[in-house]
Amino acid sequence: MSKIVMKFGGTSVATTEKIASVAKRIGREKEKGHDIVVVVSAMGKATDELQNLASEITENPSKREMDMLLSTGEQVTMALLAIQLNALGLDAVSLTGWQAGLITNNVHKNARVEKMDGSKINDLLTEGKIVIVAGFQGVSSHGEITTLGRGGSDTTAVAIAVTIEADVCDIYTDVEGVFTSDPRYVTNARKLEQLEYDEMLELANLGAGILHPRAVEFAKNYKIPLRVRSSSEENEGTILKEEVDVENNLVVRGVAFESDIVRLTIEYDVPFNGSLASIFTTLAENHINVDIIVQSIVDGVKPAVSFSIKKESLAEAITVLETHKKALGFTFADFEVGLAKVSIVGSGMVSNPGVAAQMFDRLRQENIPVKMVSTSEIKVSVVIPQADMIPAANALHDEFDLAIKQ
Repeated sequence: MSKIVMKFGGTSVATTEKIASVAKRIGREKEKGHDIVVVVSAMGKATDELQNLASEITENPSKREMDMLLSTGEQVTMALLAIQLNALGLDAVSLTGWQAGLITNNVHKNARVEKMDGSKINDLLTEGKIVIVAGFQGVSSHGEITTLGRGGSDTTAVAIAVTIEADVCDIYTDVEGVFTSDPRYVTNARKLEQLEYDEMLELANLGAGILHPRAVEFAKNYKIPLRVRSSSEENEGTILKEEVDVENNLVVRGVAFESDIVRLTIEYDVPFNGSLASIFTTLAENHINVDIIVQSIVDGVKPAVSFSIKKESLAEAITVLETHKKALGFTFADFEVGLAKVSIVGSGMVSNPGVAAQMFDRLRQENIPVKMVSTSEIKVSVVIPQADMIPAANALHDEFDLAIKQ
């Protein structure tokens, strides 16, 4: 007998009919003799609908109250699934995130898991029950309900898998697995049989919506086998692990892209004198994530630093910078919207120089201007006009021969 964590996303539980289908799949796994914990997201667009209700009242609702509101979406799903399983004659019980023992820090709307107490889940598994846990949510050390941010149910699932020492964590989605790029937008994108944790972590951080980055980080740190599978078809999906078999000697394994990127630029009349660190410390203290950073110090030109953030963080970032303008010592701040980020990822890039040059050359051929660049050992990212995002993704997918082999 093995322990399995099964996580189902919002599209997989969008209706009661889909919940019934999920319940039957869980039942088939239970018949094999496994101990099963199921983690669920809110039904379909339920989270968006709850956010829309709040926005009808105010454009700036309290983050604490938003956590209270949004956490109810997963609770609806968990209860309905438990009811459905019980109706099928299976002994199931539902738990909220805090009942399941998930403890987070005190940051509302984007909390991080600090610890997980799996004793209650293990006790229920010992009793032979199927345990259904609401994803995306936990409780802070101050007793406050918190949520883990978009895609946080993935993190819930992996955190539980680590805590109860599960044999595998299966992430069920509306796609067959992890693709070389988003098949909805990129021609001939194909499913990968295997992917390294580091590659998936980069893809997840760079806009691929299949898995939450923190979930991949958890799986990598604790070596939990993680599979991405279809909720509607019986297949093995994509397995994530430390090292993968060489597949067609691909140097680049995936192309990711993300819209609604903003470039924020700060100018000084005098050199920074340490205030560069102060800027990013101040932004971090206000939980604003900064991505690509470009510093410019040229004789005869005012020193400046540019960095990219997500559009949703722009208003808060501007407020924070203006509030601390005197302390930070800058004289001017400006921003550019209408941008996107496109990235190539592959562990083979470490030992293959010239990949970035090949990427830039193809973008030049496509007349796509590059505004910012960021690199690591296994990825290259560029910020480009948002109108060029999908053409760039398709061009790079073709350039690095990632298409389906006919």
